[in-house]
Amino acid sequence: MAKLYFRYGAMNCGKSSALMQVAHNYDENNRKIVVIKSSIDTKGDNYLESRIGLKRKVDILIDNDKSLSNYFDEWKDNVSCILVDESQFLSTLQVNELWYVSKILDIPVICYGLRTDFRSNLFEGSKRLLEVADELEELITICECGKRAKFNARLINGKFTLDGNEILIDGAKDDVKYVPMCGKCYILNKNNIN
Repeated sequence: MAKLYFRYGAMNCGKSSALMQVAHNYDENNRKIVVIKSSIDTKGDNYLESRIGLKRKVDILIDNDKSLSNYFDEWKDNVSCILVDESQFLSTLQVNELWYVSKILDIPVICYGLRTDFRSNLFEGSKRLLEVADELEELITICECGKRAKFNARLINGKFTLDGNEILIDGAKDDVKYVPMCGKCYILNKNNIN
């Protein structure tokens, strides 16, 4: 029986790069894969883009309110693996469908995404993945202080903030940036908000 994997980490831990490396390995072995990305992530449009410059076109750019079930018949006979980037933006229904794909269609599904938002709250998709994934793997990155980073800080005009909508894509506006932080730096920045 195939597994549903959730590989998560803070910003800049290499999630998209890792996904593209897995995709490359399947491609090198002439195995059919499907690469999915949430349409909420407008950066790169219908491409995956890593911060180190890798780029790959996605097969499915999925809206949050759309079901993946329309693809099941197409996938069941010829797909070796499904790779999902920005899986934190998936709906509970979509995660449940990917879980179904791994168990009933027997296709491995590897999801990459953030665990928490800039306020340190779970995203909907991440919450469900943490509940049902067969294997969890934290991808590691570091804070500017050199410690292990687990949190995602939103900076607007270079200043830490807890204000705004849960989803605001970096790069969409020049003044929005996300950085990984360790718990100590996150708390210190949070306490210093005016």
